[in-house]
Amino acid sequence: MANVTLSQGSNSFADDAYQPPRRSPLRWVVLFILTLLLLLTLFPFFLAVINAIKTAADYAVGGPLSLPSSIDFGSLQKFWNVSDFSRKLVNSAIISITVAVFGVLISLFNAYAIGIGRIKGSRIFLVIFLLGIMVPQESIVYPLYYMAKATGLYDTQLAVIIIFAVIQSAFGTYLLSSVLRSFPKEIIEAAEMDGANRWQVLWQVVVPVLRPSLMVVGTFFFIWTWNEFLIPLVMLVSNNNQTVAVAMGLTRGQNMSDPTFSAAASMLGIAPTLLFFLVFQRTLTRGVVVGAVK
Repeated sequence: MANVTLSQGSNSFADDAYQPPRRSPLRWVVLFILTLLLLLTLFPFFLAVINAIKTAADYAVGGPLSLPSSIDFGSLQKFWNVSDFSRKLVNSAIISITVAVFGVLISLFNAYAIGIGRIKGSRIFLVIFLLGIMVPQESIVYPLYYMAKATGLYDTQLAVIIIFAVIQSAFGTYLLSSVLRSFPKEIIEAAEMDGANRWQVLWQVVVPVLRPSLMVVGTFFFIWTWNEFLIPLVMLVSNNNQTVAVAMGLTRGQNMSDPTFSAAASMLGIAPTLLFFLVFQRTLTRGVVVGAVK
């Protein structure tokens, strides 16, 4: 009986001693601001969805902010057929995936040489890559156009793949080289003592540790390439080679104004990248967290 009383007393003492953490008012203010920013970010997507499923009569009566009286997929079907959207989806997927793969490989090789190989003049190379990031595409589109014409690659997806893989690898090289500079030398020295050459060190030691960061870089490359408009517009003139971003330009014209058609194009244009981001959200989060821990 004494034991029971003692245990009850100790439990009551523990209950009295435990106090849940108090949430400061500042935390609620921050939460409110973040929620407001989230709603403002999602508002354009909401407008694209509700206007894409409206009829022209609903839009004329209620405007862009009103809810549709009935769901109509006519604008979505119209844009899909007019732009041959299925072919544009395949073209964008091929170009974006290929750029992501080759861009990551180029970035990895460059960063391995700069970060671990410690080549001479590595800082100069990094400055050059930074300049490549800051150069606007408008200033290089004409030289790229004439180079593609001279090499016979104009109006081919290969030209766009080469251009974007090289351009985006500048950012990838800068990011991965900063990570590899802090890579533990002891691991590399241990692998070299076991007889591993540089190629084996790269693929069997560095890449497994760097895989989350490579996934993050590849995801960024895919999304950036998918959303690119200027260079595909200049380089791809055939309808069979054009991308989703170029197809969305069909909604603009001198004698054309169809808000529901434009909203349908916007909805179909952003849906693949949004889906891709949601699928690889954990990969992005994991890669950023691993990079921060390193």
